[in-house]
Amino acid sequence: FTRLKDDDSGDHDQNEENNTQKDSEKEKNDREKPQSTTKRKAVVPGPAEHPLQYNYTFWYSRRTPGRPTSSQSYEQNIKQIGTFASVEQFWRFYSHMVRPGDLTGHSDFHLFKEGIKPMWEDDANKNGGKWIIRLRKGLASRCWERGGLAMLGEQFMVGEEICGAVVSVRFQEDIISIWNKTASDQATTARIRDTLRRVLNLPPNTIMEYKTHTDSIK
Repeated sequence: FTRLKDDDSGDHDQNEENNTQKDSEKEKNDREKPQSTTKRKAVVPGPAEHPLQYNYTFWYSRRTPGRPTSSQSYEQNIKQIGTFASVEQFWRFYSHMVRPGDLTGHSDFHLFKEGIKPMWEDDANKNGGKWIIRLRKGLASRCWERGGLAMLGEQFMVGEEICGAVVSVRFQEDIISIWNKTASDQATTARIRDTLRRVLNLPPNTIMEYKTHTDSIK
C-alpha cells in the first residue's frame, strides 16, 4: 500500500475532468437504453491497478452531541464519500480526506465493504459486534490509517467476517472500532483483537472492549 501511495495522486483537476467526461458519457448511454435497465455502474479496478479482495466504501457522519439519535435520523445524517476497488483508487480518496486528528466536534469516518451500511441494523451487521479501542487525543490519525490498511490488505485472516471500521472523534478521546459479522464466534473475535494489537502497536495495558450490536441497540 505505501509503495503505491504516490503512483497516482489523482489530483482534483484530473478527477473533475474525468468525472465530467464520464457524466456526459453516462447521460448519452442513459438516453440510448431503456429506463428499466439504467443502474449505477459497478466500481472496478482500472488497467494495471492492484485490485482489493473486496470493494469498500468511505462514509462520513457528524451530529450534535446530546441530541437523541434514531436509526432513521442516523441513516439520513450519514454521507457516502465514494467506493473503490483497488489500492490506487483508495489512495485517490484517502489523500484528499481530512485526517481524523484534524476533525472537530462529534465526527465519524466509516470504511465498510461495499453493500454494507455502517449501521447496527444492516443484515451483515445485526448478528455481529465490534472491538472498541479508546485512544487519547493525538493517536487517531495514525491508528485509523494502520487499521484501515490492515483491513484492506486482509491481515486479519478471518475470511469474510470483517464488515468495516470506524473512527469516532469526540471531545475528550477518540475511538477506533472494527466490526465483524458473528459476535458468537469467539475464535474469530480473539483473532481480530490480537491482530489489532499488533498492527496498531498497542501497549500491553491497552483496554479493548468487545460489544455486540444487540447490546448497542438496547
